[in-house]
Amino acid sequence: MERVWGGRSLESLYGRLLPEGVPIGESWEVVDRPDRQSLVRSGPLSGRTLHELWEQKREEVFGVAAPSTERFPLMVKILDARDKLSIQVHPPEDIAASLGGEPKTEMWYIAHADEGAALYVGVQPGMDRDTFACAIEGGTVEQIVHRLSVKAGQFIFVPSGRLHAIGAGLVIFEIQQNSDTTFRVFDWNRMGLAGTPRVLHVAESLQCIDYNDTAPAMGMVDGSVLVDCPHFVVERIQLVPDTSTKWGCAGEFSILALASGDATLNGEPLACGDFVIMPACLTVRERGVRTEKGATLLKTGFAGSRALGVH
Repeated sequence: MERVWGGRSLESLYGRLLPEGVPIGESWEVVDRPDRQSLVRSGPLSGRTLHELWEQKREEVFGVAAPSTERFPLMVKILDARDKLSIQVHPPEDIAASLGGEPKTEMWYIAHADEGAALYVGVQPGMDRDTFACAIEGGTVEQIVHRLSVKAGQFIFVPSGRLHAIGAGLVIFEIQQNSDTTFRVFDWNRMGLAGTPRVLHVAESLQCIDYNDTAPAMGMVDGSVLVDCPHFVVERIQLVPDTSTKWGCAGEFSILALASGDATLNGEPLACGDFVIMPACLTVRERGVRTEKGATLLKTGFAGSRALGVH
């Protein structure tokens, strides 16, 4: 996805083939949207869309814990922020529809960070809607957003309603609800790709922001679990060099991501930055993962089916 704040890190870090001279900000890795679809790459279901699997082979691929939603409920991206993203907010569940959008809770795993890189999350203490509206009017929003220095390997949970922006110099794995609704509050007074300012959504944003969300911190690991929320569970599994193991249990669906290091899945090499759907129908023997030099893997599953790690 071309973005005004994007760069070329998908090419330099992960070997992706990108169109020349275009700032690429997002790669939608696992997606089931009306206008965008992940496709099965190989095997007997080659060419099928993620939506077709969701409609026709839900229990076989996604397991008995799969929710009864119209579309696959999660979306996974890689974000390459060469410049700062807009200060923005996603609508909470209770008001999203009334604002013409979809709720969106997400988490960010920092895959790469330049020295001095930062996130902007939450608001400064003492904030309310009227004070925030005055800051927008006066062009001082940047001064009332909480700034966090970050480094690779850290993560943060971003519930709907949390004011946020990704700073420059970051590559992030984003795991989120299946939503494409963003309300921009402030865009750093820059021009968009068309040479004009991008649209802001001030009225909608003021209704969505959680003004009590002050000074949030980076996430803390609970065993292997990074995030366990009503929408998804994300674990980090770190494998030492020269390790062979089985990934998950028979009947368990997950999305596997190689965040760093090297790995093979049933003998097929995974590249850093690869995301793979592990179908529930796989047997334990079909879940073999091996690393020669060591690996950091992220495992995403549905809420209510808390993953148990590597078995």
